[in-house]
Amino acid sequence: MRTEKEKEIIEVLEKIRPYIQRDGGDLEYVSFEDGIVTVKMLGACSECLALDETISMGVEALLLEEVEGVVGVRVASAFE
Repeated sequence: MRTEKEKEIIEVLEKIRPYIQRDGGDLEYVSFEDGIVTVKMLGACSECLALDETISMGVEALLLEEVEGVVGVRVASAFE
């Protein structure tokens, strides 16, 4: 069962998903631990050269602004 904080994070991620999907990619919430949100990048985003920029200037910026307690975002490895 998801915590209220996780539900809040997922709600914010849903705001940015349409923009990522527009370019053939997607993202999936994985976890929230010690202030770090872990997401899995899918589709075109999984191998995109602009992934770091998408995460830092898009996903992370939005989460830092809208969800108290988030201090960063990381991308899950292919093996997680």
